[in-house]
Amino acid sequence: MAYQPIENYGIIGNMYTTALVGLNGSIDWFCFPNHDSPSIFAAILDEKKGGYFRISPTINNVNQKQFYYPETNVLVTRFLADCGVGEIIDFMTVGLSAKERGYHWLVRKVTAVRNSMKFRMQCYPAFNYAQDAHEMRLTEGGVYFKSPNLTLGLSTEVPLVEDERGVTAEFTLNVGESAIFVLQLTEPEIDSSLSILPGETNKLFDKTVHYWRSWISQCNYKGRWRETVERSALLLKLLTYEPTGAIIAAPTCSLPEKMGGTLNWDYRYTWIRDAAFVVYALLRIGFTQEAEKFIYWIESRCHQVKENGILQIVYGIDGRSEIPEQVLEHLQGYKGSAPVRIGNAAYKQLQLDIYGELMDAVYLFNKYGYPISYDIWNKLQTYLNWICDNWHYQDHGIWETREEKQHFVYSKLMCWVALDRGLRLAEKRSFPAQRERWLKVRDEIYQEIMSQGWNQDRQAFVQYYGSDRLDASNLIMPLVFFMSPNDPRMLKTLDAMKKPLSQGGLMSNKLVYRYNLDNGNGEGTFNMCSFWLVEALTRAGKADPALLDEARLIFEEILSYANHLGLYAEEISHSGEALGNFPQGFTHLALISAAWNLNRAIEESN
Repeated sequence: MAYQPIENYGIIGNMYTTALVGLNGSIDWFCFPNHDSPSIFAAILDEKKGGYFRISPTINNVNQKQFYYPETNVLVTRFLADCGVGEIIDFMTVGLSAKERGYHWLVRKVTAVRNSMKFRMQCYPAFNYAQDAHEMRLTEGGVYFKSPNLTLGLSTEVPLVEDERGVTAEFTLNVGESAIFVLQLTEPEIDSSLSILPGETNKLFDKTVHYWRSWISQCNYKGRWRETVERSALLLKLLTYEPTGAIIAAPTCSLPEKMGGTLNWDYRYTWIRDAAFVVYALLRIGFTQEAEKFIYWIESRCHQVKENGILQIVYGIDGRSEIPEQVLEHLQGYKGSAPVRIGNAAYKQLQLDIYGELMDAVYLFNKYGYPISYDIWNKLQTYLNWICDNWHYQDHGIWETREEKQHFVYSKLMCWVALDRGLRLAEKRSFPAQRERWLKVRDEIYQEIMSQGWNQDRQAFVQYYGSDRLDASNLIMPLVFFMSPNDPRMLKTLDAMKKPLSQGGLMSNKLVYRYNLDNGNGEGTFNMCSFWLVEALTRAGKADPALLDEARLIFEEILSYANHLGLYAEEISHSGEALGNFPQGFTHLALISAAWNLNRAIEESN
């Protein structure tokens, strides 16, 4: 089995975990029971050892298509050939009552749509990132897979054959006939047999479809690109962890930002940095409840701050503060891109920008959601005073560099945002506050950014003090109201960034790199940065219609780089392929924000 391109995958899930389903009908990534649990299937990280759950026709020369049931996260994979057509409907059950919580199933329904078709099923689990062996026991209605820490049951009426890795089956379906496979947590000591009833599965399917359609009906975005925005919202919902309200950055780990390189990180955790973007995007399109749950998750983290007053940048989805990083040397990595890392040592880094994103998120929620409490305000004051004492230090920056610290312009900018939003909140809610101190430091930060973050030779804001390197994170300046979008310095920064990479800019095919790179670096363009450019141009376009037209054209071009289901990885390669963890929540947050603001600007200009 060869590696699938990253963009060949769709995603299903249940707000506890997710699975990636390839165009070839193979589930190549599935962690269970939670997003950050060890993997059961990880062929996307090692085609030989990782494990997979594949169902596909036995014939060659088959065209493969995927789509979602409208307004749902129920995925359909179709196989089209001259001799017939077959399909797989994949979903995880959601929308269940308290009595049905045991039905946290991964369901695969295979159907012959036209003529008869023969299928092959291979279920080869590899527990704990392919580190734990498992025992198998065939029983009536399926098979048990028992590892040292987890037992799964595969239920089906199709006869199974055991081999050294798992179970296989070959079966033929006539037109209109179906076969069902259900993967579920089991207790074989209690359950002596596995069984599923087609009628039971159909009811769960109906409930799942109803849940998703009911949920997405809350979306109040009715503008251009409605389906694109709704797909992004559905993806973000999949990335939530229902018990706590946390939202993970991406459901995968160690998919490479550069083929053959070492920039392979674990994104199955929740970054404080995402807070402002999550809250802004969700509130804008009507999902107040999700924004509220995420704010509560953030508030809980504020109450477990370390003794030194530093807020951690990333946490586990259950709120744990330690996420030790380790390398899984036995896995070869996607197409040989080692190392495979789990955990993320960035939790130990100092990144000053997170206080700005935190304060902006709370400010937005207080404005568009519900008023914040006095207790959370007291905690926020502690952070604001900490910023006053520490903003002038170097840090690791938004890109979490593991090189030496710098005075990153983006970090200083977000320190300004923290104090600015603190002052606004204090004024809006008449909270007690150290207004004079915060105002004095806020203005000091502003003056320093303008004097040291601006490079006179480049005529642009740069990555860090004394640097001549451009950085796409500075596109945030007008978005957080640090600068007017039409300020001459901002427009000159945009002009510098829009130049091709070969001319010192950040653009290639209308897509944006995160900072200046050597042409042979191999890193792709960053999708969220491309959407930030659209939004910066959109805001500047209110005074210059040509910039608004440019924003719209770039936005449409970026949309063409989504995969067949409208999903984005972190990056786009030079050849237009997806790179990095997939699908990435931050990219879809930036898409929603850009679409909302661009659509509004177009409406106002007409």
